[in-house]
Amino acid sequence: MTVDGELVLPVAPGADQHPALDLANSAVALPAGHFVDLLGTPTAAERWLLAHDLVPAGAELHMREMCAARMRTLREQIRVLLDCLLAQHPAPTEAVAAVNDAMTKAPAASLLHWDAANGPHRATAHPTTQLVDHALAVLAADAADLLTTADAERLTACGSPPCNRYLLRHGRRQWCSTRCGDRVRAARAYARRS
Repeated sequence: MTVDGELVLPVAPGADQHPALDLANSAVALPAGHFVDLLGTPTAAERWLLAHDLVPAGAELHMREMCAARMRTLREQIRVLLDCLLAQHPAPTEAVAAVNDAMTKAPAASLLHWDAANGPHRATAHPTTQLVDHALAVLAADAADLLTTADAERLTACGSPPCNRYLLRHGRRQWCSTRCGDRVRAARAYARRS
């Protein structure tokens, strides 16, 4: 479904409880080889952060590509961890390190700096960088919670190819949305008729 020319997908089960799950689902594979990246541009990434209340409402981020790229990188590392959990494979150390790094990037205070021109001084990061660092720390902490709590047992991938989204199983549900479930049921009905 599109609204104002943008793809709007229903929230996958569990993504409303775990923003990291929604982050992992922000790269969407669609039928017919189409692909949508909800973090594909700085503007889209900023819109995603605002929609998920990860930055204060009305904050003027003026996000640059570097910050959007950091969000996409964390997303891909979280996807790697989710895939490893589902396949019961050991996680690559880079993926674990990326989540841990994001959790510890957001300083609680202005840090001490020391350089030849200014000597010792305290300085805070650029406001946009601070907001993005905070949002990434929240998402990384949520990913760690998702992977280590009882919700990890309910985690699954959508059972409707080519969909690449994740969800938390509730009952027997195997699909991230009714759209995916309908596509699987239609394919089964077509196969029975053929």
